[in-house]
Amino acid sequence: MEFEKIHNKGQAKLFQNQYLEYLTKTHPLVIWGMYTPVLILLPYYCYRELNFGGLNIVLLAIGGAFFWSLTEYILHRFLFHHIPETEQGKKINYILHGNHHEYPRDKQRLFMPAAPSLIIASMFFILMYLVLGENAFAFFPGFLFGYLIYGSMHYAIHAWNPPFKWMKGLWRNHHLHHYKNDHMGFGVSSTLWDHVFGTMFDLKKEKEDKEKVQSLMFVRKQRKENTV
Repeated sequence: MEFEKIHNKGQAKLFQNQYLEYLTKTHPLVIWGMYTPVLILLPYYCYRELNFGGLNIVLLAIGGAFFWSLTEYILHRFLFHHIPETEQGKKINYILHGNHHEYPRDKQRLFMPAAPSLIIASMFFILMYLVLGENAFAFFPGFLFGYLIYGSMHYAIHAWNPPFKWMKGLWRNHHLHHYKNDHMGFGVSSTLWDHVFGTMFDLKKEKEDKEKVQSLMFVRKQRKENTV
């Protein structure tokens, strides 16, 4: 998805209706607050009511988190970056993800809003239950936790500098996805699947342009070093 100009300030107006427009925005704490009870109660239900062992719960949750990482990659690459041919499809694509590429610093739209998030999460849980049965009650919290980490990482990448040196690659991979080539670098919380499927930027060959970096990232006062 290409735009004549990427806006580093402001935000897109997706709906004329002010109430619909309000529902397209959220804050990470709202989503964490909404799902944290699920992360606690479902494993507790598995342990107390379904008689799952603690290790079994942990392993299923880890499996769920790993499955999320693959889901994240597939959704970002094949759904969010699908190129529709119809005008209606283009409008849907813009609402779903295109607006984020035009206004990548819009912090109110770095997490999926509450209403569609709940609907999609419910659909995933139903599908998992149909496939895994009662194991879904332990698998789904891991999947959900993976999503929350993804959303939080996405927010951090667009809002902050990398807090640790080892996270620099994640930051650069996603910023290159936005500002250089949106057909590569689909991983946000992890670059694993970019490596597996050959869509990872060669960060050693990507030169850092300090002036460009300054224009792309939020700058904290008294912070001397910035990275893409």
